[in-house]
Amino acid sequence: MRFRAHIDGAARGNPGPAGAGVYVHAEDGLPAEEHFEALGHATNNVAEYRALIARLEAAAATPARAVKVRGDSKLVIEQVAGRWKVKQEHLRPLQARARELLRDYEAVDLAHVRREFNSDADALVNAALDLP
Repeated sequence: MRFRAHIDGAARGNPGPAGAGVYVHAEDGLPAEEHFEALGHATNNVAEYRALIARLEAAAATPARAVKVRGDSKLVIEQVAGRWKVKQEHLRPLQARARELLRDYEAVDLAHVRREFNSDADALVNAALDLP
């Protein structure tokens, strides 16, 4: 069993009011899922990491053994994949948490996509940012 998700995070003002959005595609007989949340004051990069971590924490309770994640933050995707170093100290615990959550999967496919191919997750982030 597997899941395929698009993630996105944003901050208005960077840093500023931030939100996270996750769209999980229907697969393996499971329905599509949407998740969005306001994160308070954060940077764009923190919001992107928080979107990924939120999805991975929710998926921990499922029988999924494979994960495919797409996001429009090249920095987050490359750092979590281990191809880029984490230079900002405040992002290290977030990268460590994401990598910890990915360890239990038999197959992990992380890839960067351009913003126009991440529209479902982007719409959810905007919904989070518009929360009162």
